[in-house]
Amino acid sequence: MSSNTVSSNTVALPTHHYLNDGHTVKSWLLTRDHKRIALLYLIAVTFFFMIGGAFAVMIRLELATPAGDLVSDETYNKMFTMHGVMMVFFFLIPAIPAVLGNFLLPIMIGAKDLAFPKINLGSWYIYMIGSFFTLYAIVSGGLDTGWTFYTPFSTTASTTAVIPAGLGIFINGFSSILTGFNFIVTVHRMRAPGMTWFRLPLFVWAHYATAIIMILGTPVVAITLVMLVAERAFHFGIFDPAVGGDPVLFQHLFWFYSHPAVYIMILPAMGVISELVAGGCRKQVFGYSFVAFSSLAIAVIGFFVWGHHLFVAGMSVYAALVFSFISFLVAIPSAVKVFNWTATMYKGSVSWDTPMLYAIGFIGLFTIGGLTGLFLSAVGLDVHVTDTYFVVAHFHYVMVGGTIMGYLGGIHYWWPKISGRLYPEALAKLAAGLVFVGFNLTFFPQFLAGYLGMPRRYHSYPDELQLLNVLSSAGASVLAVGYLLPVIYLTWSMKYGKIAGSNPWGSVGLEWNTTSPPPTTNFEETPVVTWDAYEYPTPVEGHVG
Repeated sequence: MSSNTVSSNTVALPTHHYLNDGHTVKSWLLTRDHKRIALLYLIAVTFFFMIGGAFAVMIRLELATPAGDLVSDETYNKMFTMHGVMMVFFFLIPAIPAVLGNFLLPIMIGAKDLAFPKINLGSWYIYMIGSFFTLYAIVSGGLDTGWTFYTPFSTTASTTAVIPAGLGIFINGFSSILTGFNFIVTVHRMRAPGMTWFRLPLFVWAHYATAIIMILGTPVVAITLVMLVAERAFHFGIFDPAVGGDPVLFQHLFWFYSHPAVYIMILPAMGVISELVAGGCRKQVFGYSFVAFSSLAIAVIGFFVWGHHLFVAGMSVYAALVFSFISFLVAIPSAVKVFNWTATMYKGSVSWDTPMLYAIGFIGLFTIGGLTGLFLSAVGLDVHVTDTYFVVAHFHYVMVGGTIMGYLGGIHYWWPKISGRLYPEALAKLAAGLVFVGFNLTFFPQFLAGYLGMPRRYHSYPDELQLLNVLSSAGASVLAVGYLLPVIYLTWSMKYGKIAGSNPWGSVGLEWNTTSPPPTTNFEETPVVTWDAYEYPTPVEGHVG
């Protein structure tokens, strides 16, 4: 932790807070406290992350040798499908909004809870019900369609558990819709006195934009999956060309949601990074209004770029040109954020605490992911690398390098507020380093393998690509250790960590003006906001650190 936190370690935990407001299982399962619901989500998404990670380990073990000699091709198809389904729908999409957003958004705006506490609890139960359907699909033989469920394979050819998996994701979608609805109403109606729109933390702006995508985009994929299940169960001719359907229609409907879903995953992480950069540099975020509106711009433009996933699916040259241009356009608001974070760090008193390490790592990895996204937005290059490991690497640099770096950075930054305890800083820095190094070693070689022509979703490949795959598999083992360490030391810190105090980072923001852990109602008295977001004291000229 920072040097300015030492004195706070001697402060005792508050006598009454949300963690000790009833210790029975019933008190947790029937809670309406947004903070407890956030912890329920934390436990759930961690569980599904581990399942998805276990499939990833098996994939990398298989790909360590050129021959498909560890598992059969059918089993390999199931492994990469279930890895994708678990990670995308049950970890990456809900992780930051459901955990950090649920916990922090009401506190950041001075509210006692989200607008609809019962709906908030209901969204967690819906998430769990959907997950049980999908887990049933896994244990009843698995799923082999790929996480994109492309038709007509998913509707006719596949003999695996497509229907329960599709129903699970359909049900899970309602959890996202309700969470987004709750966030929007809360931001509009429950801000503390003086908390104007342009005093909102950028974390709140990012979650507000994300909530818009959740409400507008999720119903599309939900009804698409319903049509898929209906066609598979009742043989309707919706997507199957053998009975008059159109498989490309499925791709349009699926990606109309699933590309905006990329922003459901990455926008909340961007909101986290804005907080980490401001807190780590002790400065107002450069161009606050530009960063705030760039979140809304990403949410809006993101709905018009889905077609770049279909450049090789029979799209006309003119449509491809339009989608290519808009795909380049959506990179501009993302670049605004990266440039403004960098400008914020310029001449700032940059800390080297664990959250800031994750923020710097995020900026590096997301920049690579974003730049390689421009390759896939250019029609000619996209045709060359479509369905290769280049796409896999790009997707993981954005989603894993972006979302998970933001998630881990946010967990470490607000862990003292969540638990009231500090974690071992040395171990946390080691984990951050392992994640960054392991991630690059895992996925950067995949850019090279993909450009050289290695198709994704194949469990055997030419001998000359083995070196790249061995590097990737070795990096995955380093990355796994980096992910496992926080689970261990954060759990340990809940009981044995030093007392954090209310503001161990010396940060500004309403969440740091209440106790750690916060009381059930967040504040003893409703706060009145009279300052702007990130109003840090002006540093003394010439002072560094």
